[in-house]
Amino acid sequence: MSRTDYLFTSESVSEGHPDKVCDQISDTMIDLILSREPEARVAVETAATTNKVVLMGEVKTSPEKSVRDEEFIEAARSTIKDIGYMQKGFHFNTCSIDCYIHEQSADIAQGVDAADNKDEGAGDQGIMFGYATNETPELMPAPIQYSHRILHLMAEARHSGAAPELGPDSKSQVTVEYRDGKPVRAHTIVVSTQHAEGLESPDVRKIVEPYVLKAMPEGFVDADTVWHVNPTGRFVIGGPDGDAGLTGRKIIVDTYGGAAPHGGGAFSGKDPTKVDRSAAYAARYVAKNVVAAGLMDKCCIQLSYAIGVPEPLSIHIEDYGTANADVAKVEQAIRDSISLTPRGIRTHLGLTRPIYRRTAAYGHFGREPDAEGGFSWEKTDLANALKSAL
Repeated sequence: MSRTDYLFTSESVSEGHPDKVCDQISDTMIDLILSREPEARVAVETAATTNKVVLMGEVKTSPEKSVRDEEFIEAARSTIKDIGYMQKGFHFNTCSIDCYIHEQSADIAQGVDAADNKDEGAGDQGIMFGYATNETPELMPAPIQYSHRILHLMAEARHSGAAPELGPDSKSQVTVEYRDGKPVRAHTIVVSTQHAEGLESPDVRKIVEPYVLKAMPEGFVDADTVWHVNPTGRFVIGGPDGDAGLTGRKIIVDTYGGAAPHGGGAFSGKDPTKVDRSAAYAARYVAKNVVAAGLMDKCCIQLSYAIGVPEPLSIHIEDYGTANADVAKVEQAIRDSISLTPRGIRTHLGLTRPIYRRTAAYGHFGREPDAEGGFSWEKTDLANALKSAL
């Protein structure tokens, strides 16, 4: 029997964390290319260190819609500026940016492209997971949702000028106490944030505490909650100047904070033909709709693919003993309600638009769908169809 009373911890990192800087730059490249050619193939990695950024990867576009190296470099520089890096060791205007983006391998393309009566295949083999739980309004695990919200509020305050003492680089961690399987209070809160010269930990806590409290449900933080704010005592040098960054190193932050499995593939820097990204979004979409339909309180969906093969090899649901319907019938209802081929996913969720930069900080899931088509996988418009199918 699973435990119902326990502590669970998840962490988040801000848009200025060196790995997240790289994720955002990589997804900026995706948006730049898709804005010209929605069906383009792109895979871009970014590495960053003190005043140095390197772009690496491959693209497949029409010659007349191709992007020049100078445009990639300028887009990367603009992203660094938007994040807010203007420090001596990492400045948007003076950091060196090298571009090594080249044409996609023909061997990969021939296995993935549609041809004759063959539908477009998956861009790679792999397993992808989607998860949802009714413990928060966003149907996300509480620890990761609150960890994201703390840093998002701090970033908004920094950008607006309400908290100019804060720097771009920060991390949060929330330990939640569960009773009878439900989140009831914040046991421990950890915030480490880059800050202006001259501040000490008590000063930083005074600045960040209002945003922490705003991020949590009322009464969730109590007199017994343990706080650790900048426990090292000093965090002035941050971002790629303080630690090197690389695309794809924060996959647990990107998903469910460790509350559910992750297939292993990163999201950022990949166009939506790559099932590492699109099928993980589809799995979240389906899991969220299963929970929204009341069919389960928790739902974890695994999809598997083979390179060049359109249909998923398998669909598996873990209901954690919370199902209110026959799980095998739910799996069949999913197959009947949505095409989970790469093209079917892209069409259903509208994934060929330039919507990816916004996903690369503060989580790919648990966000509000926007008017431009971003976070379409967070909609619950499939719930009625799933209920009807059952």
